[in-house]
Amino acid sequence: MRHHDAYKKLGREKGQRVALVRSLVRSLVIHEGITTTESKAKELRKYVEPMVTLAKKGTLAARRTLVSRTDDAKVAKKLVEVLAPQYKDRKGGYTRVIKLPLRKSDGAKMAHIQFVK
Repeated sequence: MRHHDAYKKLGREKGQRVALVRSLVRSLVIHEGITTTESKAKELRKYVEPMVTLAKKGTLAARRTLVSRTDDAKVAKKLVEVLAPQYKDRKGGYTRVIKLPLRKSDGAKMAHIQFVK
Protein backbone atom coordinates (compact mmCIF):
# COMPACT_ATOMS: atom_id res chain seq x y z
CA MET A 1 0.00 0.00 0.00
CA ARG A 2 1.14 3.56 -0.70
CA HIS A 3 -0.41 5.36 2.26
CA HIS A 4 1.21 8.71 3.05
CA ASP A 5 3.50 8.56 0.01
CA ALA A 6 2.88 12.11 -1.16
CA TYR A 7 6.18 12.47 -2.99
CA LYS A 8 8.78 10.35 -4.76
CA LYS A 9 12.14 9.81 -3.13
CA LEU A 10 14.04 10.04 -6.44
CA GLY A 11 16.71 7.71 -5.08
CA ARG A 12 18.05 10.34 -2.65
CA GLU A 13 18.03 11.09 1.03
CA LYS A 14 16.02 14.03 2.30
CA GLY A 15 18.68 16.74 2.18
CA GLN A 16 19.81 15.78 -1.30
CA ARG A 17 16.20 15.55 -2.51
CA VAL A 18 15.32 19.00 -1.14
CA ALA A 19 18.42 20.49 -2.81
CA LEU A 20 17.59 18.76 -6.11
CA VAL A 21 14.00 19.99 -6.14
CA ARG A 22 15.02 23.56 -5.26
CA SER A 23 17.57 23.51 -8.06
CA LEU A 24 15.01 22.17 -10.54
CA VAL A 25 12.49 24.83 -9.47
CA ARG A 26 15.08 27.57 -9.92
CA SER A 27 16.07 26.31 -13.35
CA LEU A 28 12.47 25.96 -14.49
CA VAL A 29 11.55 29.48 -13.40
CA ILE A 30 14.67 31.08 -14.87
CA HIS A 31 14.59 29.23 -18.21
CA GLU A 32 10.81 28.65 -18.31
CA GLY A 33 11.45 25.10 -19.53
CA ILE A 34 13.93 22.32 -18.76
CA THR A 35 14.68 18.78 -19.91
CA THR A 36 15.01 16.19 -17.17
CA THR A 37 13.87 12.66 -16.40
CA GLU A 38 10.15 11.99 -16.53
CA SER A 39 9.83 11.18 -12.83
CA LYS A 40 11.66 14.38 -11.81
CA ALA A 41 9.48 16.46 -14.14
CA LYS A 42 6.28 14.98 -12.75
CA GLU A 43 7.49 15.50 -9.18
CA LEU A 44 8.53 19.07 -9.97
CA ARG A 45 4.93 20.00 -10.85
CA LYS A 46 3.89 19.39 -7.23
CA TYR A 47 6.27 22.13 -6.11
CA VAL A 48 6.03 24.70 -8.92
CA GLU A 49 2.27 24.91 -9.35
CA PRO A 50 1.55 25.99 -5.74
CA MET A 51 4.39 28.52 -6.00
CA VAL A 52 2.78 30.17 -9.03
CA THR A 53 -0.56 30.24 -7.21
CA LEU A 54 1.15 31.89 -4.23
CA ALA A 55 2.92 34.36 -6.51
CA LYS A 56 -0.45 35.43 -7.93
CA LYS A 57 -1.25 36.98 -4.53
CA GLY A 58 1.77 39.28 -4.86
CA THR A 59 1.87 40.20 -1.17
CA LEU A 60 5.03 40.71 0.84
CA ALA A 61 4.30 37.55 2.81
CA ALA A 62 3.93 35.60 -0.43
CA ARG A 63 7.26 36.92 -1.71
CA ARG A 64 8.99 35.98 1.55
CA THR A 65 7.49 32.50 1.44
CA LEU A 66 8.71 32.06 -2.15
CA VAL A 67 12.22 33.22 -1.20
CA SER A 68 12.30 30.73 1.67
CA ARG A 69 11.17 27.88 -0.59
CA THR A 70 13.59 28.62 -3.43
CA ASP A 71 16.51 30.25 -1.56
CA ASP A 72 16.71 32.80 -4.36
CA ALA A 73 15.20 36.31 -4.37
CA LYS A 74 15.59 36.64 -8.16
CA VAL A 75 13.44 33.56 -8.73
CA ALA A 76 10.76 34.86 -6.37
CA LYS A 77 10.81 38.24 -8.12
CA LYS A 78 10.41 36.61 -11.54
CA LEU A 79 7.55 34.45 -10.27
CA VAL A 80 5.66 37.44 -8.88
CA GLU A 81 6.41 40.05 -11.54
CA VAL A 82 6.68 38.04 -14.77
CA LEU A 83 5.01 34.64 -14.51
CA ALA A 84 2.09 35.28 -12.13
CA PRO A 85 0.51 38.06 -14.25
CA GLN A 86 0.45 35.69 -17.25
CA TYR A 87 -1.77 33.29 -15.27
CA LYS A 88 -4.03 35.74 -13.43
CA ASP A 89 -7.18 34.28 -15.07
CA ARG A 90 -6.01 30.65 -14.95
CA LYS A 91 -7.09 28.45 -12.04
CA GLY A 92 -4.22 25.96 -12.27
CA GLY A 93 -2.27 23.77 -14.66
CA TYR A 94 0.57 26.22 -15.23
CA THR A 95 3.03 23.60 -16.49
CA ARG A 96 3.06 20.85 -19.09
CA VAL A 97 5.23 17.75 -19.31
CA ILE A 98 6.15 16.57 -22.81
CA LYS A 99 7.60 13.08 -23.02
CA LEU A 100 10.81 12.67 -25.04
CA PRO A 101 12.68 9.62 -26.38
CA LEU A 102 14.72 7.51 -23.99
CA ARG A 103 18.17 8.79 -23.03
CA LYS A 104 20.82 6.88 -25.02
CA SER A 105 23.36 6.40 -22.23
CA ASP A 106 21.17 4.62 -19.69
CA GLY A 107 17.73 4.35 -21.30
CA ALA A 108 16.06 6.68 -18.79
CA LYS A 109 12.66 8.10 -19.68
CA MET A 110 13.14 11.78 -20.49
CA ALA A 111 10.69 14.66 -20.50
CA HIS A 112 10.56 18.42 -21.09
CA ILE A 113 8.67 20.47 -18.52
CA GLN A 114 7.66 24.01 -19.42
CA PHE A 115 5.24 26.73 -18.48
CA VAL A 116 2.02 26.88 -20.50
CA LYS A 117 1.83 30.06 -22.55
